[in-house]
Amino acid sequence: MATTTAPSSRAFSGRDALLFIRDYAVLLLIAVLVVVLAVVSPSFFSAANLMNIVNQNVPLAIIAAAGTFVIISGNFDLSTGAIFSVGAVVAAYVAVETQNPWLALATAPLCGLLLGLLNGVAVTTLKVHSFLATLATSMVFSAIAVLITKGSLITVSVDGFSELGRGRIGIVFYAVIVMIVFVALLWFLLNGTVFGRHVFAVGGNQHAAELSGVRVSRLRLSVFALSGLAAGLAAAIGVSRIASGQPQVGLGMELDAIAAIILGGTSINGGIGAVWRSVAGVFLIALIGNGFDIMNLNPQLKDLATGVIILAAVGLSAIGGRRR
Repeated sequence: MATTTAPSSRAFSGRDALLFIRDYAVLLLIAVLVVVLAVVSPSFFSAANLMNIVNQNVPLAIIAAAGTFVIISGNFDLSTGAIFSVGAVVAAYVAVETQNPWLALATAPLCGLLLGLLNGVAVTTLKVHSFLATLATSMVFSAIAVLITKGSLITVSVDGFSELGRGRIGIVFYAVIVMIVFVALLWFLLNGTVFGRHVFAVGGNQHAAELSGVRVSRLRLSVFALSGLAAGLAAAIGVSRIASGQPQVGLGMELDAIAAIILGGTSINGGIGAVWRSVAGVFLIALIGNGFDIMNLNPQLKDLATGVIILAAVGLSAIGGRRR
């Protein structure tokens, strides 16, 4: 009697192709943009210009890398821009009062960590949905930034304060080195630790994660604390670069970070995502903006193009959400 054997591997289906595009489209788009911009403007592809683009987007990349944990876990953080503002003005205020630049810059990530923990408490203890909780806290934090500065700028002229944001080794800025180290640590935390596996588990199926012994409330508190810490670290770099505390400096950064995370293929439903892809999403948005500037195109078309790409990314992430 004839027998049949099962195929050794499943055929590569159309859905698999779409999932592959979801995961790696951001890299393909970056490669296409780099080639196009190099052709349009030969000076674009210089090492100094590319390093400047990377350096300008360091704060947003740091925020997006940590925000990936929040969204993978099935939550949102709309307060990172406001935390960035508070961290920046607190650092500037401490620098002016103490004349100690490194103490001042250290207060920004510590302040961010504290505010992130407050977000986590609001979500876990008060049982408020993360979208509403962080929307409310963003208003509170923004008001705190205005109160600290009394609505004006805090100019810092302390020696050494600008070293973190403007200093460099050759053409490589210190801020870029900080970003690389921080992103690498987050990548390892998400992909090489039990904590990272629990983040994916909670985002994929919270009830199943609870039954497996995952302490969901503690994990949520941790991801919001991490997000706040990252916003504070980004604030330290940002305020060091411009040497002034501005109460509205972080306005809109939270939306840019979420857009970059979604562009990187992280599912808004939770359970799917990668730190490196979120960072790539940041630089994709940066290259789109840079390209429109180089080609002297209508800046409103840039928002249109970015919005269309984000919608496509959300659609692709929905494919992964089905039949998971």
